[in-house]
Amino acid sequence: MSDTTKASNNRAIVTVLGSDRPGIVAAVTGALAGHAVNILDISQTILQGIFTMTMLVDVSASDAEFKQIQTELDELAESLGVQITMQREDVFNFMYRL
Repeated sequence: MSDTTKASNNRAIVTVLGSDRPGIVAAVTGALAGHAVNILDISQTILQGIFTMTMLVDVSASDAEFKQIQTELDELAESLGVQITMQREDVFNFMYRL
């Protein structure tokens, strides 16, 4: 397996979308940090009250399985009233290739 493929397998794209309110960034990044997921890049904006955030994260040092983190983010999304998705980078790139 090439280094590029290994890196891609250890990285994921996390997206958050919903009505803006205080604490969204703190809750999502805190949940990731709780599993030693490192944020490599982050972008967030608010457009007419709609909050969006996209992160590139590294899960290689995580103490949890990928699916477990996804499940916890799903539960967090419900409690925050937002949509949170986490996809492996290679899956994301395959789905959105031009």
